[in-house]
Amino acid sequence: MSHESVDMKDIQGIVRFGYSALTEACFLLLTVRDATAARAWLKSAAVTTAEKLSKPPDTALQVAFTRAGLEALGVDEDVLAGFSAEFLSGMAGEDSRSRRLGDTGANSPNSWRWGGPGKIPHVLVMVYAKPGLLDGWMRTIQGEKWNAAFTLTDCLPTSDLQGMEPFGFKDGLSQPSLDWERKRDPRGDELEYENLLSLGEFLLGYPNEYSKYTSRPLLPADAPFSSVLPVAEDEPGMRDFGCNGTFLVFRQLDQDVRGFWRFVNKASDSNPQERQQLAEAMVGRGMNGTPLVPVVSKPIAGIDPGTAATNQFTYTSDPDGVRCPFGAHIRRANPRTPDLPAENNLISRLGHMLGFGNPRYRDDVIASSRFHRIVRRGREYGEKLTPEDAIRDDPNSAEHGIHFIGLVGNILRQFEFVQNSWVMGTKFDALSDESDPLLGNRSPIAGREANAFSRPRETGLERRYEGLPQFVTVRGGAYFFLPSLSALRYLAMLGQH
Repeated sequence: MSHESVDMKDIQGIVRFGYSALTEACFLLLTVRDATAARAWLKSAAVTTAEKLSKPPDTALQVAFTRAGLEALGVDEDVLAGFSAEFLSGMAGEDSRSRRLGDTGANSPNSWRWGGPGKIPHVLVMVYAKPGLLDGWMRTIQGEKWNAAFTLTDCLPTSDLQGMEPFGFKDGLSQPSLDWERKRDPRGDELEYENLLSLGEFLLGYPNEYSKYTSRPLLPADAPFSSVLPVAEDEPGMRDFGCNGTFLVFRQLDQDVRGFWRFVNKASDSNPQERQQLAEAMVGRGMNGTPLVPVVSKPIAGIDPGTAATNQFTYTSDPDGVRCPFGAHIRRANPRTPDLPAENNLISRLGHMLGFGNPRYRDDVIASSRFHRIVRRGREYGEKLTPEDAIRDDPNSAEHGIHFIGLVGNILRQFEFVQNSWVMGTKFDALSDESDPLLGNRSPIAGREANAFSRPRETGLERRYEGLPQFVTVRGGAYFFLPSLSALRYLAMLGQH
């Protein structure tokens, strides 16, 4: 089947670029004050696209909307009905969803600064700039229509920690690669882990890893203003409001840096070397980003040779979790599993496919990774704090954390699955009474505590750490839709006669 080429000028740039050179950033949370003024601002907004320029931009602007924001702009209910139930309900829209995401106790949306009941923003404006340019770019963006259009509910600042996250580990090392050239054929079982994924996993309007098109809002060709939208690839008689757009999951995660390093320091009897080793075991990488398992010599599809030293690995060589514990954060977030368990040869793989052989219990307890990946575009906030500084007594209660930003084509299958089954799941990889050592909320499940972390050892015995406190607390969050440039033009036209 032949495919049309991808129009990079119709896609917001953050899908393709992380804007690492634009080290200053601010995330503005807005409510629509006047729909007409908001649409006028949107019409004139210089939203940055995914087109690769000969000279990278000095600034960037991205815009996304919650369901409430799209409603405030005048999007019809018939159009909204094409979105997924997760987006329409919202991150904090149901108690059952909050439980699945681990948003209970200290993480409850009732305690959030934004995104909880009565505090849901309409618009997310993401502003990026090179050092020294942010303030001027903010003034340019806002312009004369801004104050009439919006009410600012929060301004989330960021920090430049030179590629490190607040706990002190190198971050942003592992990202899925998108098949921009649309050459990938995902049909059939994948016998090896790959990092190259179908475009539809992250952009609506294209086939995903199931070779299916994710449901999204489609408009009749004769609907008002629909002519600015691309034709739906899978339904040529319809116009595609979702095409080249994606869902943006935003969570403000406050990190207790002092609490984390004080816990591992106490658990290691204040031995600096053992303290770092325990912290690295909990994260799943060395502090410098080095994986705890050996990299493989055979290339992995979708992994740039330039990042092989930090990203070209699987956990096949560590079946017992001795090098990288089963419950380590990065092993949970991406287990790097193929569709079928790793086998030593083709015959044993065929035997497993047919139900023969003697597979280990762990071989079938983790889903294939390729259906549950997330493009991460988060930014840190707060000042840098070294482990040594964190351990010292200091009354300074300055906040540190990450504005988690994840891009997915399917909120339920990607973000919510990972968060519920892998991050918060106490039975991940056949574990018991453990949640993610970094992100876990430690809330008891079915009367059993979830505050342990285990490190298997070559002797067959494991070292188990009990009483982990909660290191990360959710301060806010929401599900946004990041539209294409053509969908932004459509939104700007609503209300015209």
